[in-house]
Amino acid sequence: MKKQLELSVFVFLAIFLVVGAVAAAADSAWKAKYNTSAPDCKYGGEFKSIEAVDQYTVKFTLCAPDPAFLSKVAFVAFSIQSSAYLEKTGGGGADLLSKPIGTGPYMLKEWVRGDHLTFVPNPNYWGEKPKNSQVIFRWNKEAAARLLELQAGTVDAIANPSPDDFEKIQANPKLKLMPVAPLNVLYLGMNNTIKPFDNEKVRQAVAMAIDKKRLITNFYPSGSMVAEQFMPPALVPGYSKDYKWYPTDTAAAKKLLAEAGYPDGFETTLSYRDVVRNYLPLPGKVAQDIQSQLAAIGIKVKINVLESGKFLASVAAGEQLLYFNGWRADYPDATNFVDFHFTGASKNFGTPFPDLVDAIRKAAQVVDPAERDKLYVKVNELIKQHVPMVPLAHGGAANAFKATVQGAHTRVVGALMFSELSTAGQDKIVWMQNAEPISLYLNDETDGETNTAGEQIFKSLLQYKLTSAEVEGALAEKYSVNKDLTEWTFNLRKGVKFSDGTPFDANDVVLTYLVAWDAKHPLHKGNSGAFEYFGGFFGKLLNAPEKK
Repeated sequence: MKKQLELSVFVFLAIFLVVGAVAAAADSAWKAKYNTSAPDCKYGGEFKSIEAVDQYTVKFTLCAPDPAFLSKVAFVAFSIQSSAYLEKTGGGGADLLSKPIGTGPYMLKEWVRGDHLTFVPNPNYWGEKPKNSQVIFRWNKEAAARLLELQAGTVDAIANPSPDDFEKIQANPKLKLMPVAPLNVLYLGMNNTIKPFDNEKVRQAVAMAIDKKRLITNFYPSGSMVAEQFMPPALVPGYSKDYKWYPTDTAAAKKLLAEAGYPDGFETTLSYRDVVRNYLPLPGKVAQDIQSQLAAIGIKVKINVLESGKFLASVAAGEQLLYFNGWRADYPDATNFVDFHFTGASKNFGTPFPDLVDAIRKAAQVVDPAERDKLYVKVNELIKQHVPMVPLAHGGAANAFKATVQGAHTRVVGALMFSELSTAGQDKIVWMQNAEPISLYLNDETDGETNTAGEQIFKSLLQYKLTSAEVEGALAEKYSVNKDLTEWTFNLRKGVKFSDGTPFDANDVVLTYLVAWDAKHPLHKGNSGAFEYFGGFFGKLLNAPEKK
């Protein structure tokens, strides 16, 4: 018996040593492949370096403090890609854009262009198993058509029902309406590099011509409000509570136009995409009303409706002179609104205003909320002075569900988590949104429908909690930061695999960020190659060409 026990112990120790040796060999075989540092911080961006410290540790070193860094890395535009897949696809092309490989609860089964997407559970998902076995995404730009499908029972949930139908939905015991907080803004954008909007007095005249209250009264649901600033009131620090926009004043607007050399007004084109948003429930009617209001000061407006993807690309490229668009918070911080829009991440408003960029950068780097709040007063003053856009509305909105859907919810930030939804008697969820996704390579997209679909497939280092804007662990289990908020270290979750079975590690994180950060990286291709969110959140790209 004693000899048998000794033999068992010996065998156990032998196995333990062999397993340990194999693990050690695997660890020693792993190498950091993509670590990158900027030569210095003079290039104009926030990142100084990104490095894989070891197989499951990633460190970001910043050029300046960033109090909002955790909220930024939780955003879906920084979803972690498979480094092997990025290299295999060359950083672009049909496979990367439409055949995604992620670490989220679902994977894409099929994409029938123009009709639907089908998602099924990811068998390699590290988190809680979805409460359904299939999710189907469909789309229709007409709110009335989406509601008819919900009433008929052919879909289980819809995005953005028309404000005119809110009461009808609430009165129907077979349906339920779930409001979305107005953490958004609709704005009228102007390009300051194209005449006549290169003249500040012209832009100020446009600002004075718009009766925002009329827009809210006629076209928005309860819970909506006039936008006095670009940032919504919930963003504090950021929103300056005692600061107001120009009052509606047609006579003053005409006077400014005359001073600018346009006493009889001028002709222009107003562009938009005919896609419903929580900040824009009735696009066509709002466009026609703005057309009418500008006519009152002599500005003759031709309306131009563009397909969603073409519109976004055109605005980002600085090709539209007058347009309306909007923004919903990606994360609840002022930097998400002003840094992205006014510091040059895209050419949407033309050339950035140096004094405004400087004020925004200063406010973004201050940790103390009271001090940040004071700095954002200056930011709001400069936005009003230069008028890169006219803030119009903070829109109340909602999603609607069948009453039988369990786990129905809306989120403060982020897309619906379809893994939480179920319906008795069926094992699938059918969702109808406003438009088709543009692609499923989220790192180079800015479209809401794209993000909603992609957020089911991918995970970022962190994620927003289901019912709040707080962040929690996702692909990173924990993090640490130095005192001045410039060195952020993330400890990654072990044992995670992508949906194709590829193991996840620090190299995936580093390459995901590097592809967006370095404009000269051979994989810096994506869909448009703009990587707008990276520039908007973290400043100028490494090796970015100088803008003409």
